[in-house]
Amino acid sequence: MSLINTEIKPFAATALKQGKFIPVTEADLKGKWSVVFFYPADFTFVCPTELEDLAENYAAFQKLGVEIYAVSTDTHFCHKAWHDTSPAIGKIEYTMVGDPTHAISKNFEVLIEEAGLADRGTFIIDPAGKIQTVEVSAGGVGRDALELLRKIKAVQYVASHPGEVCPAKWKEGEKTLAPSLDLVGKI
Repeated sequence: MSLINTEIKPFAATALKQGKFIPVTEADLKGKWSVVFFYPADFTFVCPTELEDLAENYAAFQKLGVEIYAVSTDTHFCHKAWHDTSPAIGKIEYTMVGDPTHAISKNFEVLIEEAGLADRGTFIIDPAGKIQTVEVSAGGVGRDALELLRKIKAVQYVASHPGEVCPAKWKEGEKTLAPSLDLVGKI
């Protein structure tokens, strides 16, 4: 079953945000655009490159009204130790959620049961708490924050412009499409 257009399921967790432990629930993801960014584990190899890329582009996400929630099955204590010791992770200002019970990873269907780790899953969630995009990548393949920003702009555009859609490679300011019988077979 696809998670597209489904509402996020309830959860409660502890997270690290700007040096402090904070509670996070599904309610925190509602009322604004959110990205839930699952990664396999702290103190690994591809993960810090992805999280650093998000950190370096965090201001651009914030400018779009988007909050980022990075989630792994590690604890919030592990996130703090990693944040305090890694130059790449030390750049992070967004929320790092601990999911040691695997509840969130199961809710988003990214848990690798036999490993107790999450797949590389990226979810864009609208202000109503509904999942608008789902991307799951193989463990050895890192993601790109700029491509994620492009997708967010497209999702936000479509949400605010009913009757229009964004074609492949669409970038902000470019032409969109208005699906109609006139376009069938002409693209």
